[in-house]
Amino acid sequence: VQLQASGGGLVQAGGSLRLSCAASGSTFSSATVGWFRQPPGKEREFVAGIRWRDSATLFADSVKGRFTISRDNAKNTVYLQMNRLKPEDTAVYYCAYTPRRIIVSAIASQTSYDYWGQGTEVTVSS
Repeated sequence: VQLQASGGGLVQAGGSLRLSCAASGSTFSSATVGWFRQPPGKEREFVAGIRWRDSATLFADSVKGRFTISRDNAKNTVYLQMNRLKPEDTAVYYCAYTPRRIIVSAIASQTSYDYWGQGTEVTVSS
């Protein structure tokens, strides 16, 4: 399974970006897909995730109300819509995938995921 994350770029504070995570070599059916980010000089942290079979979602407190996550079954792609971006959202964003059935609270755990994409960089200027 290969994951391709894309959509990053430079945006001003208050702007929006949409990240995409596309899978090849497998489908996302029955999977969970998560987004994580690593700010400069910091540890990687959970952002959002979606469980494919029931569309259950989970968001980090820092992005609730600003970010949404959605899926496109036909394109085997998960999207992270990021609105009202802040400079503190600057990071490399990674998508991750597991085919295993996990509970909702486990969506936020990096150890729940078996496959990771290469990352896409988001820079938010003030």
